[in-house]
Amino acid sequence: MTIRWPLFIRRTHKWLALVVGAQALLWTLTGLYMVAVHIDIIHGDHLVREAPAAPFDLAALAPPSRIVAAAPGVSEVRLQRFLDRPVWRAETPDGPRLYDAATATALPALTEDQVRAAARRIYTGQGKIVSVRLLTEAPQEMQARKPPYWQIEFEGWNRPTLYLSPMTGELISRRHALWRIFDIAWMLHIMDYDERSDVNNPLLRIATWSVFAMAVSGAWLLIWSFPRRKRKKA
Repeated sequence: MTIRWPLFIRRTHKWLALVVGAQALLWTLTGLYMVAVHIDIIHGDHLVREAPAAPFDLAALAPPSRIVAAAPGVSEVRLQRFLDRPVWRAETPDGPRLYDAATATALPALTEDQVRAAARRIYTGQGKIVSVRLLTEAPQEMQARKPPYWQIEFEGWNRPTLYLSPMTGELISRRHALWRIFDIAWMLHIMDYDERSDVNNPLLRIATWSVFAMAVSGAWLLIWSFPRRKRKKA
């Protein structure tokens, strides 16, 4: 059976263009979104404010050496404030912990009321808190972060959500509707439909080589379509 190469390549080019064209359209649309919306907005920097700086009365505070003695294996001790209260933040083998800065006693995990107060202090919007949950399993939008953490959702069209540490009340991350759209756009753009982080996954490589094959077959068809001059008979 003789292969008619022009017909074979034309059909191959057509089907490649049909399949790859759909993905190319997704690349274009998702890339447009990721360029049009500023990355600072995607990160949610506008949703939170920095805590105001205030001086400490060091004479009334316990020395950090007492924290080190109370918690063996501490790698870092830092003085900070939590709800206007001076605390020592210690990085322990089991994670960060807060200690009363005056007595050096360990503070318990945050209560829901403390979490609400901490979230309200750093949130820049005016919407009310509609949901507060202590999560032990990571939602899709927080797959890169290991729970547990508090999830605090505020009212608003973009569903602004803050995630706070259950032990220190520190901000872990923030999410909102534009970030969630970006996450879906990124997933479609890199074709990683599982973890949404692998930019060298097999599907993307197949799509890339398919685009290359479509370009090569299209170039061959373009060259072949030009009329060829016949040699004049002697």
